Amino acid sequence: MLSGGLGRLYFALQAAAGAAWWITVFTVPTIRTATLGRIDPVAMAALDVPLFVLASAAAALGLRPAVWIAATWTALISAGMAAYATATGEAGLGALLMVAATIGSAGAALLVLLGRLPSERILVGPLGFGVARPARRIGHGGRTTIQIIVFWGLFLAAIPVAIVLVERRWGLAADLPAAIPAAGVVILVAASALGIWAAAVMSSRGDGTPLPSDAANRLVIAGPYRFVRNPMALAGITQGVAVGMIAESWLVVVYALCGSLVWNRMVRPLEEADLEARFGDEFTAYRDRVRCWVPGRPVAPRAAP
Repeated sequence: MLSGGLGRLYFALQAAAGAAWWITVFTVPTIRTATLGRIDPVAMAALDVPLFVLASAAAALGLRPAVWIAATWTALISAGMAAYATATGEAGLGALLMVAATIGSAGAALLVLLGRLPSERILVGPLGFGVARPARRIGHGGRTTIQIIVFWGLFLAAIPVAIVLVERRWGLAADLPAAIPAAGVVILVAASALGIWAAAVMSSRGDGTPLPSDAANRLVIAGPYRFVRNPMALAGITQGVAVGMIAESWLVVVYALCGSLVWNRMVRPLEEADLEARFGDEFTAYRDRVRCWVPGRPVAPRAAP
C-alpha cells in the first residue's frame, strides 16, 4: 500500500541524486553541457542546492514545509528548463530529468501530505463511473465508434506527435534499427484489431460502451474478455508502444509504458471495485479465473440474454 513512508523515501533518493548530479556538473563538462547548456552552473546551484537538494532531504525527514518547497521549486525549474530547451535546443537531458522529477515530487508530496494518491480525482467527467442508458445496439455501437476515434486521435496521434517534436527539439532522438518501425506497424495493426474486437463485444454484449461514464449494463465474458480481463487496456498500451516504434521515438514508448503503470496502479483498482459493487460474485468469480494482463486459457462465455 502506498504511504507517506514511500513518499519520504522518494525525497531521500531525490536528494541523493540531486547532490550526485551537482557534483558531476562541476567535474564532468559533458554532463554540464548536456543538462545545463550555457546556463551558469554557479548561479543555478546557489538556488537549486538549498531549494531542491536540501529541501528534498528535509522532506525525507517528514518536514511538511520542506515538502511544499521541494515540490514547488521542482515544478518551477522544470518549466524553466523546458522553455530554455525548447527555445535554444540545448540542455534537453536536463529538461527531461526535471520533468521526471516534477512528476515524482508531486506524487511523493501527495503521499507525504495525504498518505495516499487521490486516484479517484482522475475519474471525473467522462472518465467518471456511470452506466449507459438502455439503447439499441446500433446506438451503443455508434457511441463506441466515436469514443475510439476521439481517444485514439488524442492518445495515439496528438500526444505522440507532441512528444516526438519535443524529443527532436531537445536533442534526445536516438537512431533505431530499420526493422523497428516495420515491426511497429505489424504490432499496431494487431493491437488495433484487438482493441476494436474488445470494443465491439463490449457494446454488443454489454449494452453499453467502453467509456467509464457510459459503461456496460452487463458483465461481458465473451470475445477477448474470455482470455484476459482488460483487453482494451492491453491493446491501448501495446498500440502506444507500437506508435513509438513507428515514429522511432523512445520517449513515446516510455509514455505508453508510464500510462500502463498509471492505469494499473490508480485506475484499475477503482474500476474493479465498481464492477464488484455492480456485479458482485459474478465479477469476483471472473476476476479469480481470468488474469488482468497475460492472456490465458479461455473461460466459457455466458449465454446471450
